[in-house]
Amino acid sequence: MTRTIILWALVLAAGAFALQWLEYQYLARAFSREVYVAVVGVAFAAGGVWVGWKLTSRIAAGPFERNVAALSSLRLTGQEVKVLERLAAGQSNKEIARTLGLSPNTVKTHVANLFAKLEVSRRTQAVNKARDLHLIP
Repeated sequence: MTRTIILWALVLAAGAFALQWLEYQYLARAFSREVYVAVVGVAFAAGGVWVGWKLTSRIAAGPFERNVAALSSLRLTGQEVKVLERLAAGQSNKEIARTLGLSPNTVKTHVANLFAKLEVSRRTQAVNKARDLHLIP
């Protein structure tokens, strides 16, 4: 944490120094106005690209491995796991029923069982908890 604070303090100090230097050069009329606008624009564009790259870069994960211990401790059945995967895909109960060849009432029962076993009350909570437990990719 200290390293991050020091790094950002140095970045901000360098930025403040650069802005002060540009202001001095502008007042001394060393360059035309377009040069200053271009320098500031390039600096902001580079900073935006860097921040975007840092925020979106992800560590390449290996192949998904299901947490078998969590599956057994929660006592999830294979059919419930299939329903959970379809929930994560954003399918409705009717779509899940059609995809898995079940009746909509059976899907509702599986969803209710999943909510009880995962101790959640919403579909999004169930999907998030299942992902946190590595039950679904």
